[in-house]
Amino acid sequence: MVDDSEVIRQLIRVNLELEGFEVVTAADGAECLEVVRRVAPDVVTLDVVMPRLDGLRTAARLRASRDTAHLPIAIVSACTPADLERGESVGVDGYLAKPFDPAELVALVRRLRAAASAERRFAYDFGSPAPSGGPDPRDSAQSERRQELVRPDEPRP
Repeated sequence: MVDDSEVIRQLIRVNLELEGFEVVTAADGAECLEVVRRVAPDVVTLDVVMPRLDGLRTAARLRASRDTAHLPIAIVSACTPADLERGESVGVDGYLAKPFDPAELVALVRRLRAAASAERRFAYDFGSPAPSGGPDPRDSAQSERRQELVRPDEPRP
């Protein structure tokens, strides 16, 4: 989880660790890229406004690398609608507005992790058609990922 505020990093760390997650933190996007290479996390959460490398540029770099393009990325920040559009364009999978309810944070991380696990099941299915009689499960996983991006002015599900 990446945030330039020590208080926010501690808040997120405590809440996720209480739910059984192992949490590694970084103070900005540049540090995040180093940590991601070293740790290979299941999910990355990013603040938007940070020194050195902001969250949206960090997300874009993660998406651009073959090694990290698959990583679920959530923005945990107070964002403008323009930030949300930029996040969507670089492939951010989820958004949680600050201030946030810790239970919503935990739920978001669980959903992103589960969606990533579901997608990995099809990693060796190189575009073969869906089994007859049912929708392609990859479409469902992608649809769930797109639904995670909620604008701050929209009601939450």
